[in-house]
Amino acid sequence: MGAKFSLDGGMIPRTVKRMFDERCEERVEADLQTAVFTHRGQEHVVRLVNVSASGAMVIFSGMPHIGEAVSLQLLGRDAVIGHVMWVRDGRIGVNFAAALE
Repeated sequence: MGAKFSLDGGMIPRTVKRMFDERCEERVEADLQTAVFTHRGQEHVVRLVNVSASGAMVIFSGMPHIGEAVSLQLLGRDAVIGHVMWVRDGRIGVNFAAALE
């Protein structure tokens, strides 16, 4: 078992576009908004792709680990703690620990 694997979204290629959106809540497109993404104690300004009450997709050039704790501060809000759910092609899915109000 000398193989090394990383959970960066590259292990299972998605070659077919998702046919059904199984997400249970609406995502709001946020292409022009920025946020402060805190990862391993360092703050990074990132672009939001979309956001919902329970999470967000951001563009980030770093490579966090799936399950890693992060925080995201959206414009006009306090920072929200979350976890990295997936990483793929410079985009990251963050699941918030508590839903946004």
